[in-house]
Amino acid sequence: MNALAQQLNDRAAAGSYTLNCAEQDLRAAVDEAGYTWLDANLKGIKGKQNVLAALASAARCPADFGANWDALADALCDLSWCGESNGYVLLLRNVSDTFGLSANDREIAQDILADTSLYWRQRNKAFWIFFV
Repeated sequence: MNALAQQLNDRAAAGSYTLNCAEQDLRAAVDEAGYTWLDANLKGIKGKQNVLAALASAARCPADFGANWDALADALCDLSWCGESNGYVLLLRNVSDTFGLSANDREIAQDILADTSLYWRQRNKAFWIFFV
């Protein structure tokens, strides 16, 4: 197993990070570790509903996704529709400093991502978020 795949298996370290390697290297490590790859491009996306839609699409949420913060939190802590996985890597592309959200909504989104990593860690799986 390559070094990056081994790092992904360090569940205690899973959280939000700026990507500091080539995307293709991360993708190869995700595949090698048996993780599920989730990918959201937030370039030019603004507003709560648009951010929710982009994240729901990245997480492959079912069609009945509720399109609110609670539904996103529930979906990211389920992911059963993605099939069996050793862990998850969410790549967030082109995220502005504000996430394209109001200060209150940005804080909610960041809390959901942090809580998602904690949720999966408590279930012996890693949930990594990388910003690029």
